[in-house]
Amino acid sequence: MERTDTDPDRYIAQLPDDIGGDIAELDERISRFFSGAPKSMWEGRFWGGSDQKIIGYGDSSYTNASGKDVQWFVVGLAAQKNYISVYVNAVDDGSYLLQQYKGRLGKVKIGSASLGFTSLDVLDLDVFDELIERARALTAPS
Repeated sequence: MERTDTDPDRYIAQLPDDIGGDIAELDERISRFFSGAPKSMWEGRFWGGSDQKIIGYGDSSYTNASGKDVQWFVVGLAAQKNYISVYVNAVDDGSYLLQQYKGRLGKVKIGSASLGFTSLDVLDLDVFDELIERARALTAPS
């Protein structure tokens, strides 16, 4: 995947109503915590081999297993075919921050650094805000 010139707000505006409203609300919430940080679109082939469009908030970099420096986002938001994905690439005490929130976010699916759910109705938004605020604090430039 790579950062593109696609405008994230324009992308959100063209999403179908059934998911666009939830994405717009999540974008507003994440943007509140990432005020002043870059917000950009990432597009292309994702790890699992599928083509993706992800709104990225903040900048992050890491060195992959082959020693290559990789630019990435801190938090990513994606509208999938049947669900919403949020990627949280913040680490706390040696593990992905999202792992500390298992069992607290509602009826959601949690991977190592990914959160998946069908609609905002199943997500505890107060805990989500806490997660995003913590991700920003852990990754804010000093």
